[in-house]
Amino acid sequence: MSFAMIFKVAILAILRNKTRSLLTCLGIIVGIAAVIAVLAIGKGASTMMVQQISSMGNNLVMVFPDRKQTGVVHQGLGGGQTMTADDVKAIKEELFHLVAAASPTVNANGQLVRQDKNWSTRVSGVGVDYPEVRNWDVKDGRFFNEVEERQAQRVCVIGTTIVANMFPGEDPVGQTLRIKNMPFKIIGVMASKGANGWGQDQDDTVMAPYTTVLRVLQGSAFNNINMMNLSLHNMDDLEEAKREITLLLRQRHKLADYQDDDFETRDTTEIMNTIGSVSSLMTVLLAAVAAISLLVGGIGIMNIMLVSVTERIKEIGLRMAIGATPFMILTQFILEAMVLSTVGGAIGVALGVATAETIGAVNHWPIVVETGSAIGAFAFSAFVGMFFGFYPAFRASKLNPIDCLRYE
Repeated sequence: MSFAMIFKVAILAILRNKTRSLLTCLGIIVGIAAVIAVLAIGKGASTMMVQQISSMGNNLVMVFPDRKQTGVVHQGLGGGQTMTADDVKAIKEELFHLVAAASPTVNANGQLVRQDKNWSTRVSGVGVDYPEVRNWDVKDGRFFNEVEERQAQRVCVIGTTIVANMFPGEDPVGQTLRIKNMPFKIIGVMASKGANGWGQDQDDTVMAPYTTVLRVLQGSAFNNINMMNLSLHNMDDLEEAKREITLLLRQRHKLADYQDDDFETRDTTEIMNTIGSVSSLMTVLLAAVAAISLLVGGIGIMNIMLVSVTERIKEIGLRMAIGATPFMILTQFILEAMVLSTVGGAIGVALGVATAETIGAVNHWPIVVETGSAIGAFAFSAFVGMFFGFYPAFRASKLNPIDCLRYE
């Protein structure tokens, strides 16, 4: 009997019990569908986070003053008072071969008021290099210049979220906005950035010269800043740049060799590596879930095939009596198990992709379905069928044809 004939007999045996065959495939279908859907959603989420982090700036390095401690309570990054705008200026001037642009940042919260509208948002005091550091274009108008920064003029640039809520249908450039009851002239509107990697709306912001935020909004006579943003010429120089920045700041802050740094350095590479580690961990966990799901599905296939062998003992004996060899019987039952598992795998892949696309469309999430993962899941489902179908097929091939024909 040819392989094609054996395959045809196996298909006919499956089709004789359609409902049972479908239920046999169910474990494989659910397992494969769950893995494909979760992998697609997880990969899409990782891609989105990488894009959002990349939007933070060009070759970005962030330096924060040491965490401030009040009693036993530690404040977050930027809560210390160990860094000034002069540090930023020194880094830009002395490390010009490594640092392309530098901007101090002073954070403040403010209530925006304009006519009958008001809006609570964050106000960022930044330097003139900020658009270059953050790779953020000005959509309308212009960014403030060095003269306005030096003179602490009351000018500001706003994000598109502020425009939508405070100036619907209007051109805000040239108009006045009150921040903490202080009038500021709007000189520009930044292009839309969207949310960052932490889900924060980057467009919901007002940017003014850091000198203005310090003097006008905070009423401070000091030059302390909350952080500095640095843009490197080349990210390949990251380690050298961090080392040089550390040496320069320690020298400027007059720290002895035995003293710890009074600042902390962060860069997007660290965040990317963290995302990669989390993604790898999730992949391992999903692989474990997939293995368990497919194991359950494989056991289901083996159980049903054992029942099928028992039900078809007379058929097996008759086929052996007319010339079928044990190898043909073994091949037929293995093929039945493999067809059940591969069909279940194909349905599972299609269902997983459809589920992921539906969830992505409803929640506006990016979905990334990798061809390799779909093919791998499908191939593994075929292996599961062959592995768990072997024992029932082996038992069927070892039956005695005389005992089979006398079986009641």
